[in-house]
Amino acid sequence: MRTVGNVLWFALSGLWLALGYLVSGASLCLTIVGIPFGMQAFKLAGFTLWPFGRRVVDAPGAGGCLTTVFNVLWLVLFGWELFIGHLVAGLLLCATIVGIPFGVQAFKLSALSLWPFGRIVVDD
Repeated sequence: MRTVGNVLWFALSGLWLALGYLVSGASLCLTIVGIPFGMQAFKLAGFTLWPFGRRVVDAPGAGGCLTTVFNVLWLVLFGWELFIGHLVAGLLLCATIVGIPFGVQAFKLSALSLWPFGRIVVDD
């Protein structure tokens, strides 16, 4: 089921979402200040391509003042828009029984897009 879900996700929305995150990450990496934010966009792009069978966990030893500052900056500049977009997509996908697994993946993406620093994507 995991492979089928990933292939359907990739074909229907994952490719386009990942391309958007890749372009955003590349543009953020053009400046030195934007590199940490660009790396988070690349993390989101990778998770967006193949979300089934993966989950987001807190990184061991990642925390502290700088992570919190970067997360707050991300939240103010990018995170809330991405969060709302993924949340709305997840709610719309959950309107049908067939779309519920895809809605769950959109909710996982919304959590990562809201607060990405100090989190990693791991396989289940």
